Amino acid sequence: MMTIDQFNFAGKKAFVRVDFNVPLDENFNITDDTRMRAALPTLKKILADNGSVIIGSHLGRPKGPADKFSLKHILKHLEELLGVEVQFANDCMGEEAAVKAAALQPGEVLLLENLRFYAEEEGKPRGLAEDATDEEKKAAKAAVKESQKEFTKKLASYADCYVNDAFGTAHRAHASTALIAKYFDKDNKMFGYLMEKEVKAVDKVLNDIQRPFTAIMGGSKVSSKIEIIENLLNKVDNLIIAGGMTYTFTKAMGGKIGISICEDDKLDLALDLMKKAKEKGVNLVLAVDAKIADSFSNDANTKFCPVNEIPDGWEGLDIGSETEKIFADVIKNSKTILWNGPTGVFEFENFTHGSRAVGEAIVEATKNGAFSLVGGGDSVACVNKFGLAGGVSYVSTGGGALLEAIEGKVLPGIAAINE
Repeated sequence: MMTIDQFNFAGKKAFVRVDFNVPLDENFNITDDTRMRAALPTLKKILADNGSVIIGSHLGRPKGPADKFSLKHILKHLEELLGVEVQFANDCMGEEAAVKAAALQPGEVLLLENLRFYAEEEGKPRGLAEDATDEEKKAAKAAVKESQKEFTKKLASYADCYVNDAFGTAHRAHASTALIAKYFDKDNKMFGYLMEKEVKAVDKVLNDIQRPFTAIMGGSKVSSKIEIIENLLNKVDNLIIAGGMTYTFTKAMGGKIGISICEDDKLDLALDLMKKAKEKGVNLVLAVDAKIADSFSNDANTKFCPVNEIPDGWEGLDIGSETEKIFADVIKNSKTILWNGPTGVFEFENFTHGSRAVGEAIVEATKNGAFSLVGGGDSVACVNKFGLAGGVSYVSTGGGALLEAIEGKVLPGIAAINE
């Protein structure tokens, strides 16, 4: 497979798929440009080679053209980051885009309007009536899949080579990630630097494991993490269950959890996962105490209690100090660490302590030679909030993509480059 370092972009037009899906405030100011900065090494390499860049990206989840989702809002900041003027095409499919792409000179950059303005990007029909019949849905899906071919072909026609640097959407079979790659031979398609790093980090965690291997899985629902947990049970030595999932496991074992979040229909599943962990010799680590509150609020009354003795009317919103110590001891003795999901409602300042303690333990283990991968939106927000991102081995930009990779799924955006 061609790597970006092996490729000389001189005189070539590169279609670069990036993830500029950045948060904007009500005045369209970018509140976090992490994703934009992450793509800079790839874009600058192409420009340094005297190539030209055509940028494709999403912004938000529009159901058609909408000013608030226009990529023109990020244009000025992109120019500042790159240090060059960036041209803009108001419609990724319009004549303007084709003309500007054709006229692009070495060292120049063209940003296409939001690819998601077209249903063809995702390949899903839009505007169907709520009472549409199965036949109508089937026909609409077939129609958009057909028009998606032309959409993809036109995007590909703008460029000589294709670079995918958007790991965050690698799990989606979108036109601009999985389908467009088919229009370029294996010597003219490649991962960008960010994508390369993401693929290597995931591969290291799943296939190049230094033991003990510990995974910390947070999140509110067991149901959304079943496949990941089951796949990890075949790989890890320790599996720490944190966040809202804690209370489903606790209740399954007969504990009192007050009004804590719980999936009552998943109690048997929790017991089954505990049984599987035991059979596979995996140390399943659960909370023993909790910081509880009398309402879901930063200003609620709080106290600590055993996790299986939460009084009526109270709910667990973070782990307690005993649990912090148990989790930290396991983490500090690990050589490979995967963290997905905080231990509590870290958005509330009064319930950040557990997540911070986990983050600090991961940083300490990393200093002592462990490889640590942090991924999934909330975990990334956690390490950024606590200023710990620089102390872990790798922070993944892809939430859903990372989780599907950990589940053992083949990601379309990666497979398309490898083909």
